[in-house]
Amino acid sequence: MKRGFSVLFAAALLSNTACGAVTNTFDDLKAGAPPPGWTATKTGQGQPEWTVISDTSAPSKPNVLRQSGEATYPICFKNDTSIKDGFVAVKFRPVSGKVDQAGGVIWRCQDAENYYIARANALEDNVTIYHTIKGKRVSFKNVDTKVAPGAWHTLRVEFQDNKFAVIFDGRKVIEATDDSFSDAGKVGVWTKADSVTLFDDFSYGGQ
Repeated sequence: MKRGFSVLFAAALLSNTACGAVTNTFDDLKAGAPPPGWTATKTGQGQPEWTVISDTSAPSKPNVLRQSGEATYPICFKNDTSIKDGFVAVKFRPVSGKVDQAGGVIWRCQDAENYYIARANALEDNVTIYHTIKGKRVSFKNVDTKVAPGAWHTLRVEFQDNKFAVIFDGRKVIEATDDSFSDAGKVGVWTKADSVTLFDDFSYGGQ
């Protein structure tokens, strides 16, 4: 059964590559403001602060997208995306946070309160996949793995029908199924609470 699951995602990946991936480096955007064409918002309460900034540690210089505010779940999604089956990936760096140091990706996002999310947490050293329904986040699989604070990491999710694979730093860490959202939706990035997190090389593709 597990082998069949893996073969499915290998086929999906080849299909995604054939369709072509889109990568956003944020490098051609004006620093000091949220990225145009994205919805910079939150799930829950608080004041997120999504800003394009210059950062010397960026994997693709000069710019990154930074979340430096504080909210229940700050999210930022790309308005012109609509993907049912495909992938979403990002490079992220957890910089600081007393409550959380997390970075994640969202997909099949219907609005700011309904979406899937996979995230890695540097304070907890784990990777978790969730669905968020009407603003309530519920996990359906979790794995312990080292998430170094202050370092750049890669997080990728491949999704087809109700099957999901989460790849962290090049290693598949989660395979899971869930039936909460079956329609196409937007893709984006996510943090939690007081996490100050940098994002770069946001990429996505559909079948």
